Amino acid sequence: MEPWAVWLLVAALLGIAEMFTVTLALGLLAVAALAAGLTGALGLPLAAQVAVFAVGSLAGLVVVRPVARRHIAQPPPLRSGTAALVGREAITLTEVNRQGGRARIGGEEWTARPYDPGLVIPAGALADVLAIEGATALLYPVSTEEQR
Repeated sequence: MEPWAVWLLVAALLGIAEMFTVTLALGLLAVAALAAGLTGALGLPLAAQVAVFAVGSLAGLVVVRPVARRHIAQPPPLRSGTAALVGREAITLTEVNRQGGRARIGGEEWTARPYDPGLVIPAGALADVLAIEGATALLYPVSTEEQR
């Protein structure tokens, strides 16, 4: 078997092993083995293939892996401002229709209108905040079965 084919086989095996371990190290070694296999397929000698594998492995493990691990370890971004209101529950203070209305969201009073312009949400109803447009909350009523 040609050396370049062995490199490609090693790359495939390392890629499969990475899917089961999720360490990020084996995947980077697989990429280095793939580069070495492509180097061999171009007709370069085995010494060049080994050098490409060594440089690729070292670069992947020393440079790429720490950066990738830092990005994976970051906490999810916190939603703040009006974005934090989307998905919350609102209580309508007045009837909310296409022309407008008022709703209480998290202790604050907001102008509101229904997300679906054809809906009318009665006063005192529960609604979900689907979006915020400027200073207006777009609401969708919670069904009576969900309110129980």
